[in-house]
Amino acid sequence: MNRKSLENKVVLITGASSGIGREAAKAFAIAGSKVILISRSEENLKQAEDEIRREGGDAHAYPADISDAEAVQSIALAIEKKHGIPDILINNAGSGRWKFLHETSYSEVHNYMEVPFYGAFYMTKAFLPGMLARNHGQIVNMTSYAGIIPFSGATAYIAVRKAMIGFHEALRADLHGTGVKSSLAYFAKVQSPYWDNNPGSEERLPGTAALIPTIHPEKAARALVRGVRKRRTIIFTPGHLRVFNFLHRWTPWFTNWLMFATDYPIKKTIKP
Repeated sequence: MNRKSLENKVVLITGASSGIGREAAKAFAIAGSKVILISRSEENLKQAEDEIRREGGDAHAYPADISDAEAVQSIALAIEKKHGIPDILINNAGSGRWKFLHETSYSEVHNYMEVPFYGAFYMTKAFLPGMLARNHGQIVNMTSYAGIIPFSGATAYIAVRKAMIGFHEALRADLHGTGVKSSLAYFAKVQSPYWDNNPGSEERLPGTAALIPTIHPEKAARALVRGVRKRRTIIFTPGHLRVFNFLHRWTPWFTNWLMFATDYPIKKTIKP
């Protein structure tokens, strides 16, 4: 696909008020797409919309809580009426603090599941029928590399990221033979407001994280645009993850050993 393939495409991004979502919105706008921005943070979302428009991009902000099924249905109707069915849906919104199971409350695990998993399900359900009727579209579900190779100290977070992987795989099977594509995107550690908003999480990164460079949201956004342009099934960056993926596929015992050998010191923290 050439550069023009993203021109005039409608790209809807959840969690677009900060981090990867915000940078992805800017990157798709630069590529000539009309970007639809969704987030619960109305003020930050408006700032993202204004920033893109100042640079000559076409951006439209829709504040919404995508964990609310009725809210998603309402906003989807408004978006479809004004902009049509999105060509590309990026389920980027996420939440969840890294905690051991015994540290995680019942309400927290419920909230962690609402966004991203329920939100991705609701958004996809809202727009998939239109994509299928048109026989064209791409759905990108965001997860974390922690969902590929788990580590200790983030039980509910990792379980939800595994759910996103399962959602992508099941959706990909559903869409076989259609013109609608399901993709899965994940990255290594990203410089993000997440670490400030979830104190204590960064300290629980396993030692293997030191082997993979931390990336800026701009790099993740460029990888997303590149992956969507080429309609890739799996989108990731940096390239170091390719080595870990290969090792995990063919020698899972080695990557599991490496992960736990360099993991957060569980013996010092697992005691209630």
